[in-house]
Amino acid sequence: MSSLDTTLAAGRVEAEARMREQVRLYRQSPDVFDRTTGQTLPGPQTVFYTGKARVKGIAQSTGEDKEAGEREIVLREYEIGLPWATALPPGVRLLAGDRIEVLTSRDPRMAGLVLWVTGSVFSEQSTAWRIRTEDRS
Repeated sequence: MSSLDTTLAAGRVEAEARMREQVRLYRQSPDVFDRTTGQTLPGPQTVFYTGKARVKGIAQSTGEDKEAGEREIVLREYEIGLPWATALPPGVRLLAGDRIEVLTSRDPRMAGLVLWVTGSVFSEQSTAWRIRTEDRS
């Protein structure tokens, strides 16, 4: 094992030690209209990962104002760090619009937060799999 490999292995152990939240990464299918009841129901979810993560705000003070319907919202960016070796099912790629729900956190304000994936970065020399998200609430 090279010194780089040793350093990366140690960095990955340290990165995972900082992953104190539990999250669920999933894809939400489109809503389904039920003609019998006249209601629109959420489509099924496909869960890709449930486990530890690090949720880090990266642009809270520079959130962008957007209009959603008649309501103004502020988009805030977060970086989610998953263990470097986290793998998706064969043939599945992470897509913009996939979601990450914070299941548990030592910060009680974060539990239940749903973040929308905007992109991710892959690298053989990373210590974690970093996913860019935004809070659309």
